[in-house]
Amino acid sequence: MTRILHVLDHSLPLHSGYTFRTRAILRAQIAQGWEVRGITGHRHVAQGPLEEVVDGLTFHRTPGAPAEGNPLIREWRDISAHADAIDALVRQWRPDVIHAHSPVLNALAAQKVAKRHGLPLIYEIRAFWEDAAVGNGTGTEGSPRYWLTRQLETHAVRNADAVAVICEGLRSDLIARGIDPAKIIVSPNGVDLDQFGTPVARDPALAARLGLAGADVVGFIGSFYDYEGLDDLIAAMPRLVRARPKAKLLLVGGGPCEQALRDQAMASPFADHIMFVGRVPHDQVEHYYAQVDVLAYPRKAMRLTDLVTPLKPLEAMAQGRLVAASSVGGHRELIADGVTGTLFAPDDPAAIAAALAGLFADRDNWDGRRAVARAFVERERNWSSNILRYEPVYQRLLAHPDGARAAA
Repeated sequence: MTRILHVLDHSLPLHSGYTFRTRAILRAQIAQGWEVRGITGHRHVAQGPLEEVVDGLTFHRTPGAPAEGNPLIREWRDISAHADAIDALVRQWRPDVIHAHSPVLNALAAQKVAKRHGLPLIYEIRAFWEDAAVGNGTGTEGSPRYWLTRQLETHAVRNADAVAVICEGLRSDLIARGIDPAKIIVSPNGVDLDQFGTPVARDPALAARLGLAGADVVGFIGSFYDYEGLDDLIAAMPRLVRARPKAKLLLVGGGPCEQALRDQAMASPFADHIMFVGRVPHDQVEHYYAQVDVLAYPRKAMRLTDLVTPLKPLEAMAQGRLVAASSVGGHRELIADGVTGTLFAPDDPAAIAAALAGLFADRDNWDGRRAVARAFVERERNWSSNILRYEPVYQRLLAHPDGARAAA
């Protein structure tokens, strides 16, 4: 039985798009008959034992605390500690393949161990770390740190035996760097339809408590980062309410921009049409999806959003919700305008309001739109079928590990 060791930034029990994608991959691989485990580095901050089972999945932790001091020295020390933990687990568990997931620190740690033990390594990129830092407000495009991180990313890709990316935008970028297209597979974001594919009925009591009874409800459920464009969505509300007086905005989640967004909403002339719920337990999220008519994703136009496809619009489609999103590159890979969703110009509150008002005026076509979007997820973005994209890569690496490494 094939054993796959996943090298991770963080994992369950922490909740994030990263951990939910990991959970979906591991669960689907187990269903495929493979043995899987994960190991996290020092960026996993949840307290717990060095080996724990969460949601039926086994995770190992890198012992010790993150290094301190100069950022570059700190990161190299964390890489070394992570590599030592991976090495110890490889000696104990004897995996057949190491599957490292971004950020690049994980790839660098895993490559040391893979080379030492002669194991094939696949490196999966969910976002380029340098661009994620810019999107999160912790980095600047074109800075020395940005340049260095980009060089490390390219180095890691060249030294991996195979590379997986979550979308065509990332694949095209790597090809432009001179990476052989044959080395790269696209393993797109998907939805675990067994866990998240059966919409729950709308709870009238929750609707009444939130003040949403009889409303045209626009919603966002996720993390409040600047690149998500929620400030543009709040700025669109006056125009939307003037066109649709029953329109209300439901914001579920939290993050670095939460207080600024709350302040902006309080200053809006239609503050009573904007509700913040805060973070909710993951097992309750579907009840909030059920309250929303249209899920809005107004991501700002920037390199990160043009290259990377998000997970949330797919979850919304699986839940039978309408989707409206900015026409950045990552959204265009997921949404066919007027077919599986509605696209509007990014960074433009007036365009957001017009698109949402148009959707609410077109309720007669909602059932057909929902059915087409749901069918798209079932057909092309279901993890039970997505996982099969890895199988031929694993088989090739196991059959010809030396040849794959030489080709890299």
